[in-house]
Amino acid sequence: MNIFEAVLLGAVEGFTEFLPISSTGHLTIVEKLLGYQIDAPDITAFTAIIQSGAVFATLIFLRTDIVRIIGAWVKGVFSSAQRSNADYRFGWAVILGSIPIGIAGLLFQDAIETTLRSLWFVAGALIVYSFVMWFADHAATEVRHAEDVTWKDTLIIGIVQCLAVIPGVSRSGSTMTAGLLRDLDRVTVTKLSFFLSIPALFGATILQTYENYDGISSANGGVGWTATITATIVSFIVGWFAVSWLLKFVAKHSYSIFIGYRLVLGSLLLVLLATGTIDAK
Repeated sequence: MNIFEAVLLGAVEGFTEFLPISSTGHLTIVEKLLGYQIDAPDITAFTAIIQSGAVFATLIFLRTDIVRIIGAWVKGVFSSAQRSNADYRFGWAVILGSIPIGIAGLLFQDAIETTLRSLWFVAGALIVYSFVMWFADHAATEVRHAEDVTWKDTLIIGIVQCLAVIPGVSRSGSTMTAGLLRDLDRVTVTKLSFFLSIPALFGATILQTYENYDGISSANGGVGWTATITATIVSFIVGWFAVSWLLKFVAKHSYSIFIGYRLVLGSLLLVLLATGTIDAK
């Protein structure tokens, strides 16, 4: 993989990771258009690893909240008097909400890396889950806010997040949809989606780096670590701006623009696949 392609893919990842339009789906489409075998082990690992750049951007952007929540959680673990703190409960909620996607990722790892990488799945998921998002967007009451989040909320959201193992569903889209159906406001579910992304995406990065370190090396015919690190850095830079923009956007708008985009992209992809213009893998 050359540097131009690495920069392009890093920018796609950084921009789409936190938008409810599926970063993995977009990366899979662009990788295919660039001529890569999208279910090859090195490409699958590359796709997972560069997500860590966007997660680092989230860590820095939300650093004040993260430090406060971790501090409250640690105090609450050792002192029962501190357990009434909303941040302590939120910390446990994020931990519990992160467990389902970890289990799903390990149980269905083979399917995620092979079968589900098909562009037919990407196109279908983009379209089908758009209707779920539309329902949630219109049914949401948004009467609950950040201080109202409970472990039950994040556990349900975490279970729904497991759908994101299918490229095209969108990890952020699944968590935001579940949060809206729990009557949480859009800003809260968007921030919660950011928090839940941290363990999920870092876990995927560590696993793929461990399992495919040698396979990614250009010396072994892989995409190369230079390209992988470059894409991760670009993902971080673009992800920073995407996080900032999205929080401001959802404070005043619904998810309609994302739903419409998903439907158009999914339909176009189906046409390209059906006419044989591009192959599914």
